[in-house]
Amino acid sequence: MQRSVQIGIGVIAVAVIGGGIYAATRGGGSQSSDKDNYTVALVTDGGGVDDRSFNQSAWAGLKAYGKDNNLKQGTKGFNYFQSSDASDIKTNLQTAVKGGYKLVYGVGFAAAPAMNTVAKANPDTHFAIIDAVVPDKNVASLMFKSEQSSYLAGVAAAKQTKSQTVGFIGGIHGDIIDTFEAGFKAGVKATNPDIKILTQYADSFTDAAKGKTIAASMVAGGADVIFQAAGGTGTGVFAEAKANNQKLTVDSDKKVWVIGVDMDQKQDGEYTAKNNEKSNFTLVSAVKRVDHAVEALSTNGSKDKFPGGKTITYGLKEKGVDLAKDSASPAVWSAVQAAQKKIIAGDIKIPVHP
Repeated sequence: MQRSVQIGIGVIAVAVIGGGIYAATRGGGSQSSDKDNYTVALVTDGGGVDDRSFNQSAWAGLKAYGKDNNLKQGTKGFNYFQSSDASDIKTNLQTAVKGGYKLVYGVGFAAAPAMNTVAKANPDTHFAIIDAVVPDKNVASLMFKSEQSSYLAGVAAAKQTKSQTVGFIGGIHGDIIDTFEAGFKAGVKATNPDIKILTQYADSFTDAAKGKTIAASMVAGGADVIFQAAGGTGTGVFAEAKANNQKLTVDSDKKVWVIGVDMDQKQDGEYTAKNNEKSNFTLVSAVKRVDHAVEALSTNGSKDKFPGGKTITYGLKEKGVDLAKDSASPAVWSAVQAAQKKIIAGDIKIPVHP
């Protein structure tokens, strides 16, 4: 059984990440000459470090760690290895180990089988996995109470909908995405049990076209608020909402709202309405502070405090998950804040499976 511990991460400053995303390298780039650097590598899933979601947040945290410790991208500092799909993950983990990185991250539950194998074969390397539990002594498992932020997203959706129909689009079925679906549905039903919830999975975290098609179907079915927990597939949901909303006036009752996931996705909801007014359709974003967690764990590892064999869990109380206000009205946000206080106080119990 895993021993769960909680590490406060709110006090760690997150560096502001400007410019673009570093190009992927395999051990290249500028390097520090310090042989004692606590070097760190990130192995992505198929979404990549510019997915405006999970991987990008992890990479932002790693870059913040590098900046805080005067490290540069490369084998003597920090780096990432791009996986085009799950079949690349094991190879990339092994490449990172051969590159001499002292801590290697795997992003997402799909990395768990490969990390379990590679970690056992390399007991002197530190590993960390995000959104899964790998029980090896040299692996730290980082988990997030996504059901909590998703519950708040459900409250926001229930308060916002005018059609009394909302939607949930998931990437791939599994315990992690279950927490998003379960939390969202619980928040909706606790706010208004009469609201209809449409649910569909894309069976992919990278298929934007499928996300767009599913969103179009949900809009045709009456949904005017859609929560997408689907990684890169979610970009298609934003594209469909934008196409719909551009034909309408800003105050139209047929406006479609999208709820962001993992990172604050407000910028993805920017659009120009029919009357040439600038507006936004990102209602709120269920944020998972992967950046904070990666920065904190990397810092602890550099101080000989790597929590190998432990599961570290982040929730609302630890500021590991949150809901970004984005375009929520005062009435919607007031309901969200009231629910958040109850969750932190332990007055609301949220399911982790639908």
